[in-house]
Amino acid sequence: MIFLLLDLFMTFFLIGFISFGGGYAIIPVIEMETVNHGWMTTQEFTDIIAIAGMAPGPIATNSAILVGYSQAGILGSVVSTLGIVLPSFILIIIIAVLFSKFYKNRMVEAAFYGLRPVVLGLIFYSAIKFAISNHVISLNLSWQSMFLFVVFGLSLFALIKLKWHPMFVILLSGGVGIVMFS
Repeated sequence: MIFLLLDLFMTFFLIGFISFGGGYAIIPVIEMETVNHGWMTTQEFTDIIAIAGMAPGPIATNSAILVGYSQAGILGSVVSTLGIVLPSFILIIIIAVLFSKFYKNRMVEAAFYGLRPVVLGLIFYSAIKFAISNHVISLNLSWQSMFLFVVFGLSLFALIKLKWHPMFVILLSGGVGIVMFS
């Protein structure tokens, strides 16, 4: 049990240490580590992400809590949470001390600018990977798949062009899903 707890802590500590771009950008790393350790299958992890995304709080932390709990109960959740949060806490304190001295440095600005497309790519990768594993995207274009693409497009339009509140779009899409698929 102690080795499992240590493994959970170290895995999530390393994930927390490299998690640039926020929780959604780091989901592929959490998935890879979780599956490679044999803690969950991809489908089980997808279910965890669905729950973690609906719960209040950061999705990466919620994921760590749920993965830790699935492996070692409450103690596993505490250890996984400490693992994923501690690096950010330490780095933020260090950055706060150094930021005032280096934030106008051209190299620092360029590095942050260069990280933006990588973060966006990781978020898109997560979305596509989950869409494929949940059979939302497939090569077999049924009426359900086409309908989901239409809902996706209309949701983007409502969010970007009409500037609807995301909660309204989520509730409306859920209602449409209930009507069309139940």
